[in-house]
Amino acid sequence: MSSPAPACPRFQLDLSQPSSHLVGVRLQHTPRRPQLRLALPAWTPGSYLIRDYVRQLEGLELHQGGQAVPLRRVGTSQWQVALPSLEPVQIRYRILATELTVRTCHLDSDHGFLALAAVVLELEGERWSPQTLELRLPPQWQAFVPLPEDPSGGWRATSFDQLVDTPVEVGPHRCHQFSVAGVPHRWVSWGRTLSGEDLPSPAPRWLGDVEQVCLACCRLMGVERPAAAAYLFVLHLNANGYGGLEHDSSTVLQFGRRRLARPAGRRKLLQLVAHEYLHQWNVRRLRPAELSPYDYGQAVVIPTLWFAEGITSYVDQLLPHSAGLCSAAEVLDDLGADLSRYLLTPGRAVQSLRQSGEEAWVKLYRADADAPNNQISYYLKGAVLALVLDLHLRRVGSGLPVVLRQLWRRLGCVGRGYRETDLLEAFAAQAPDLQTLLPAWLEGLEDPPLAAYLADVGLSLQPRSQSGAWVGWQLKSGTGGLTLQRVVRDSPAQQAGLMVGDELLALQGWRLHQPDDVAQLLQPEAALSTAEAGIPLLYARDGQVKTTLLRPAPPAIEAWDLKPDAEADAASLDRRHRWLSLELP
Repeated sequence: MSSPAPACPRFQLDLSQPSSHLVGVRLQHTPRRPQLRLALPAWTPGSYLIRDYVRQLEGLELHQGGQAVPLRRVGTSQWQVALPSLEPVQIRYRILATELTVRTCHLDSDHGFLALAAVVLELEGERWSPQTLELRLPPQWQAFVPLPEDPSGGWRATSFDQLVDTPVEVGPHRCHQFSVAGVPHRWVSWGRTLSGEDLPSPAPRWLGDVEQVCLACCRLMGVERPAAAAYLFVLHLNANGYGGLEHDSSTVLQFGRRRLARPAGRRKLLQLVAHEYLHQWNVRRLRPAELSPYDYGQAVVIPTLWFAEGITSYVDQLLPHSAGLCSAAEVLDDLGADLSRYLLTPGRAVQSLRQSGEEAWVKLYRADADAPNNQISYYLKGAVLALVLDLHLRRVGSGLPVVLRQLWRRLGCVGRGYRETDLLEAFAAQAPDLQTLLPAWLEGLEDPPLAAYLADVGLSLQPRSQSGAWVGWQLKSGTGGLTLQRVVRDSPAQQAGLMVGDELLALQGWRLHQPDDVAQLLQPEAALSTAEAGIPLLYARDGQVKTTLLRPAPPAIEAWDLKPDAEADAASLDRRHRWLSLELP
């Protein structure tokens, strides 16, 4: 005789046949009412894009008392059923797991990873009920799940929200353990470095460095211990990946082994660690009010993503330095690269920072070849604004850490979501002029006065011009020939009528094969001498060969370098040291 189904939802996930790339799901439950409604989340918190996880669901069926009961679809990801009785039910389905990102599912012979938003069904009326999880795995595999164990086996979540917030990594992995301020932490890697290790360096050194970054996050927030009672790091080392997703008690990171092998690779991974670890405060517990509670079925406009992600993206570069793991010069290189990328993005003059966050669902995560022309990332522009705010506050003897700590104590600790008015009040409490300046920076299209703020700490941005004449395109060579991958708005390339995807055939009568062929023909003197008349360009679009005249412009700025001022006084140098170390004035 089978045991009775639990009153609260119990999920049993079968990953025992990894070569099928299918996760079998069995959901057992004793219903409380004869009408049962089921829904699969359409997105996962921390990644603001409707992903329609239902695309990977197949074979959904419900049985009660040994009999199949038909389900009626009432939405793209919702079903409803009228039950004959309140006897226990079993719901079965499968999830195709073939997409390796930190927000989707992947199962193969080496490992399995599940973002549970893509796997678990929400039962109407049971969102705040405990949910339990069981896993069936291949021999020699083990599971890494950031949930407390359930006395009856498996793991137990206090609610559907906590279950969705639980990433699941399985495989024959090695688990590394360490602690941060007495709080137990685990590190699990899938994949290997180019030298064949599962960590970027020998375990004690790497784990020690991660511990120091975690402690630096605690110091930044003005707390002695992490917010989580225990914490799990999951790292996917693959060919070229980069990214992470935050959770209350864990994070999943993806990083390319080739990137890791570069001189700055280790530092970049530590910055990613810092970014996601800090999110256990900023975003997860100190949360935008629009995300309290989450609506898993639809997009929600969030005007404060500039704070949630921009602030975090700014301090993640400073935290490894604050932990003593990189030099000030390296931090300035990284900050300079971000400032250069920002200043070279035309979309910053089209989309405001607040709009960037509000349109995240339909723009940032759906970026195309024209995206740099009409949008700016709230990660990038938010980080630039965070730098400006930090330096502005330091002029009055405060700093960004003060604002973060006060918001945490006032809102985050008690689980109250913040609105933009709360953020404006917090900044204005430290510097009253920010009551006017900050909204203007959020709503406007003008750059903040970067030069003046950088001068406070003895720094300046210096332009570096390209070697050839400027036409405003980005080229890509391949089997299909030399094609346009990007065309800058209002550039000579766009004025010549060119579009992304056009194949370049010949310039000034010379056949084109590689980007170098174009560079040789666009040397400034020769190109600009014929610019007024135009340079004949032969190209193909939609199977038709076309001609146009290209009129190059003088060499443009290709990068901005952040440089120390050799004549900076001692006060500026002291301000720079304290700023880069996240120390208050």
